[in-house]
Amino acid sequence: MLGLFRKLLPREDAFFEMFVRHSQTVVGAAEALNALLSGNDIEGNCKRIVDLENEADQITYEVLQAVRLSFITPFDRNDIKDLIQSMDDAIDMMHKTVKTIRLFEQTSFDPLMQQMGTEVVKAAHLIAQAVPLLDKVGTNATRLGSIAQEITSIEDRSDDLHDQGLKDLFLRHSGGNSMGYIIGSEIYGQLEKVLDRFEDVADEISGIVIENV
Repeated sequence: MLGLFRKLLPREDAFFEMFVRHSQTVVGAAEALNALLSGNDIEGNCKRIVDLENEADQITYEVLQAVRLSFITPFDRNDIKDLIQSMDDAIDMMHKTVKTIRLFEQTSFDPLMQQMGTEVVKAAHLIAQAVPLLDKVGTNATRLGSIAQEITSIEDRSDDLHDQGLKDLFLRHSGGNSMGYIIGSEIYGQLEKVLDRFEDVADEISGIVIENV
């Protein structure tokens, strides 16, 4: 009877399947964000990000339910919850960026915003590379550490893009277009927060490696 009951509970490897599925939504949203910042099908890409964010929310719910129901988890339950929540925070921040773009009906974006979009895609793909490696965290510890460091470097570069973008906005709009500065700075700020959330994911991955190696 106990064996039958355990078969009904989430398998340990199901967590990694869900992590991978979630990372795929993050990559899809990052690519859509990058495309819209380049001026390609802005409304279509906004809708894609919203749809993917909803899908990511459902996967996050599935992970949290699996944590609650599982006898055995691949690593600490709190680490699982923190990892999936940090991944979800990244796509949530992309959704918030979409809300701002739609609210102010933006159809063109600064070159530095576009560069930040490229960095978002790089970070998302690195997360997608890292997540399957957690299945054998000891074997893959070195590569996971390297990925986490790459994401941190991306976030550092993006801080510089953000700061230069704000400076350019100020110089361009100092003649009186305060709304242009406000809208632009809001978008820059949200893109920076997207990349901050990716760094949070990298920190969670690093923590899992430290605790399990």
